[in-house]
Amino acid sequence: MRWFTSDLHLGHTNVIAYCGRPFHSVNEMDAALVAAWNSVVGPDDEVWVLGDLAMGRIDESLLVAGRLAGTRHLVLGNHDRPFDRGRREQEWTGRYLNDAGFTALHHGEVSMTLNDGTPVRLCHFPYQGDSGDRDRFTAQRPADDGGWLVHGHVHEKWRQRGRMINVGVDAWAGAPVPEWRLVEMIAAGEADLDRLPWE
Repeated sequence: MRWFTSDLHLGHTNVIAYCGRPFHSVNEMDAALVAAWNSVVGPDDEVWVLGDLAMGRIDESLLVAGRLAGTRHLVLGNHDRPFDRGRREQEWTGRYLNDAGFTALHHGEVSMTLNDGTPVRLCHFPYQGDSGDRDRFTAQRPADDGGWLVHGHVHEKWRQRGRMINVGVDAWAGAPVPEWRLVEMIAAGEADLDRLPWE
C-alpha cells in the first residue's frame, strides 16, 4: 500500500503553537506522530513524505524518523537540510538515508501515476498559497498545468484547494494519507476542504 504525508517537523517545539498541535512537549508530539504513522503503515508499505521532515536538534530528530515504518521517500522541503544543495548536501543526504532510513531523496517534483491510473505530481510546495501571509519559494513551485498536485508546506490552511491536495499532518490530524483517499478526492473533483481536527 502507498501513503503520503508531509510537514512532520519532528523535534520542532515551536510548531506546536504555530499550528495548534495538541501537545505539551516536543517529545510528546514526536511520540504521537510516530505512533500514528506506525499504527497504519506496514513494513512493506511505501510512504512519500513531501518535505519538512525534521527540525530542532537534527541529530535526535533524524533518529526519531528512523523509527517510522515502511519504505520511505522524501521529496525535499525548505526545512530539510539537503534542500539548498550547499557544500554539505552530500553529508546531509547520507544522514537522511542512513540515520532516518529513507530509501531516496528527491529535489523538486516527482510525477506519479496513482493505482487507478490518475497522473499526479508530488512536490513540497503548492501551486500557490503558503503557511503565512505571502507566497515564499516561488521559484521552486511547480507550474500549474491543469493537473492534480499533491503537496505539503501550508500546514493547517487546507486539505484540498481546487486541484491541490495537502497531505500535511496538520491537515490530517497527524496521520499519513492512504492512496485510496487521494483517488477518492480526485474522483470527486475540485473542492475546498478544511483541515481535520486533531483528536
